[in-house]
Amino acid sequence: MPRSDAADPDSDRELVRKLQAGNTDALAMLYDRYAPMVYTLALKMLQNAAEAEDLTQEAFVNFWQQQKYDPDRGSVGSYLATYTRSRALDRLRVGGGRRHIMKKVQRMTGATLHPPTPLEQAAQSERQQRLREALNRLSPAEREVLEIAYFEGLSQSQIAQRLGIPLGTVKTRSRQGLLRLRDDLGNNIL
Repeated sequence: MPRSDAADPDSDRELVRKLQAGNTDALAMLYDRYAPMVYTLALKMLQNAAEAEDLTQEAFVNFWQQQKYDPDRGSVGSYLATYTRSRALDRLRVGGGRRHIMKKVQRMTGATLHPPTPLEQAAQSERQQRLREALNRLSPAEREVLEIAYFEGLSQSQIAQRLGIPLGTVKTRSRQGLLRLRDDLGNNIL
């Protein structure tokens, strides 16, 4: 639990000042003080202990290296809580999307632990064919963006950079392509 600044209002400010001067012991003290709060928030949001630990470490490394904290805008605890919440939401968006996609890919490729029956093989083959046909009906630009996103795992910003196009264009192509696939395939295949 973070220590109350009411008893010692300058303690966090002094530790931040020391940290900015290169004193890593100050980071250790801030970590001891705020890591339980950061970890608890991350764990509550991510529902995964390993990811919560990783995010806790990321929050403190970022706090130390980036030095974006402004004591006039709020407390260290508020800054770390806001940072943690923001990064956790980012991870949930990316992770949730990837988990959803992986489940779809497993369904479509028939990735199972037991050998498929002939009926399951036929149904799987039909789904794969429908997906190939639906992908071929997308514009080449939409298909390219979706393939890079889903098969290479690049973010929309990374795709924009790779293709040399505006981020808004990548977002539009991605959204339009996904909407066309949904309309074309319905919810039963995706």
